Amino acid sequence: MTSALITGITGQDGGYLAEHLLADGTTVHGLVRPGEQVPEPLAALDVALHVVDLADDDALRGALRDSGAHEVYNLAGISSVALSWQEPALTAEVNGTLVARLLQLVWEEQERTGSALRFVQASSAEIFAGTTTSPQDESTPLSPRSPYGASKAFAHHLVQVFRERGLHASNAILYNHESPRRPTAFVTRKITSTVAAISEGRADALVLGNLDARRDWGWAPEYVDALVRMARAAAPDDFVVATGQSHTVEDFVAAAFARVGIEDWQRYVSTDPAFVRPVDAVELVGDATRARQVLGWAPQVQFTEVVGRMVDADLAAG
Repeated sequence: MTSALITGITGQDGGYLAEHLLADGTTVHGLVRPGEQVPEPLAALDVALHVVDLADDDALRGALRDSGAHEVYNLAGISSVALSWQEPALTAEVNGTLVARLLQLVWEEQERTGSALRFVQASSAEIFAGTTTSPQDESTPLSPRSPYGASKAFAHHLVQVFRERGLHASNAILYNHESPRRPTAFVTRKITSTVAAISEGRADALVLGNLDARRDWGWAPEYVDALVRMARAAAPDDFVVATGQSHTVEDFVAAAFARVGIEDWQRYVSTDPAFVRPVDAVELVGDATRARQVLGWAPQVQFTEVVGRMVDADLAAG
């Protein structure tokens, strides 16, 4: 029976990944930080949780051995670009140095047991934020424009280095992917939760930053499927995971209001420079041809349905 270890299991992707793996019969272990709250959907799953300080290599090594993991999915990290500007050193430590330590521990465990381990790193489209090429694919030069992007670029290179060393290590270059489990600190969930509240009379305004920013948005549960396919592929590689279609933040807002039947949404929306990134990315849209050809992966849920499902969930939550 296959066993998997997930770091960052309490996040949006971690929960969906755990569900996906359990559904195919995989034994799932997850790392949680001391004092970290476990979300209700995750607490209801048959998952073995290990309380580990990610700064403690001995604890990490112990959890890896106790799990008997054949597959390691690293989803842990600071996932907010805005927060990375406030905490650049912490972002570098969690998103970069931790990956180096994890890769080394997985390599050592593979050498100790003589059994091949598989490692999948949650990379990010933000490693391409300064590119002039669109769409981006795996050959696009890395050009981050934020501390978050720089930390992910460092980790991305580390995975490639350990792959050359002989570890089955893959980078999942994840473009924006959303769901009702996305925290409200993210602009997408801020939009859908506020639109739901406006439609029910619980709010009267939505304040945002740059409405012209363009992103490639997909459905999170589909993206974790790509992670599993990478871990189980015959050979490791880097894979862009994206829809290939970009939309503006304004498009997202319009789709959310349309879901609740409000067409004249402009009267509810204003902008505030405080919500604009110090340096924003260019148009980020991914070319997932390699994932389609090698992994057989392709997104199915379209943009308007991603937005609609999030709005519906926020309406149901009240």
